[in-house]
Amino acid sequence: MTTYGPAVDDLLRTLAPQVVGVLTRRWGDFAAAEDAVQEALLDAATQWPAEGVPRNPRGWLVQVAGRRMTEQVRSEQARRRREELVAGQIPADRRSAPRADAGDKNSHDDTLTLLFLCCHPVLSPASAIALTLRSVGGLTTGEIARAFLVPEATMGQRISRAKQRIKASGVPFRMPDDAEWPARLDAVLHVLYLIFNEGYASSTGPQLQRVELSREAIRLARAVHALLPDNAEVAGLLALMLLTEARGPARTGLDGELVPLAEQDRNRWDIAAIDEGVALITAALPRGPVGPYQVQAAIAAVHDEAPTAAETDWPQILALYGVLARISDNPLIILNRAVATAMVDGPAAGLALLVDPPSALADHHRLYAVRAHLHELAGEKEAAVADYRTAARCTASLPERHHLSLRAARLATRA
Repeated sequence: MTTYGPAVDDLLRTLAPQVVGVLTRRWGDFAAAEDAVQEALLDAATQWPAEGVPRNPRGWLVQVAGRRMTEQVRSEQARRRREELVAGQIPADRRSAPRADAGDKNSHDDTLTLLFLCCHPVLSPASAIALTLRSVGGLTTGEIARAFLVPEATMGQRISRAKQRIKASGVPFRMPDDAEWPARLDAVLHVLYLIFNEGYASSTGPQLQRVELSREAIRLARAVHALLPDNAEVAGLLALMLLTEARGPARTGLDGELVPLAEQDRNRWDIAAIDEGVALITAALPRGPVGPYQVQAAIAAVHDEAPTAAETDWPQILALYGVLARISDNPLIILNRAVATAMVDGPAAGLALLVDPPSALADHHRLYAVRAHLHELAGEKEAAVADYRTAARCTASLPERHHLSLRAARLATRA
């Protein structure tokens, strides 16, 4: 999507999934609808700056994208047969699209339905992330490709395969039924969580953060929370994102270098985001049942509410990690729990938890980074330097590699 003004750009990102939903519901073809809407968004990016935003921008996009759909249907014999079948099932008074500026009184927002479709369990997490950012987030294929450091053609193929897989699966365009709901909501929250994490701490490349991804994840999490305000885990995920993102301004120094949590200038943290996140998790926890996103948000709140690193309530954090370990199988919890244990019972106790780590962590740079940190706390300089260097070799993030290498170099030169 071409950016020509924050207000209009935000409007198009908000409207894109709604229009895809309208066309998918009308024509029954998600892949074709998504392609048609992307073309309509490009038309809007070209025409609206010169002609002004229509009185009914959603109706304008529906009409323009609908024309694209009609052209696609009529371009192939199979499409023509399908058009006749669909037309026969729709009352005559609903077959024509409203004029671009017509009222849209009977419309409803299909954003959440579309989000559930893009995060369907038939897709891998990588495909679901790409499709969600494209269809629900409104990012172009090029923007997504740049964010994940792959060629645009490669990302285009990934998105195309994801759409075709959904089409082949025969998944209907509707909200999950009662039996499907838990797994489908879990998939949605997991995809948003992965998008946020990649934005907040990029796994590869020269950037420490990709704010367009973390902000988009927060925007989508807000949309899910607005539609499911009583779901405690949805509130927990949004709170976790806000409480984590609040530290973003302090995560880099003047030269762009990574600044660890304990060394950050807390005056640079976003107080409004912290207050909102704390309010969300405080209200969510009593509703239960308590899930992993709520517990992670509670941990983030304890960190964010500490006036200084030295005043962090580590015993409370350690207790919360104990709860998290019982309800989640994420191996990274072991690393965070080891750090909390070290802060409460000493570095030797933390290191003891990492003697036999899960195989999933065998080559993960965070295992070696945590071990290095704990060795450093214990005064074991040589072991710390070795682990810092191994961690630097294992990470694909250039800022993290630089940070870890610098820690090793500084420690190795100390008397």
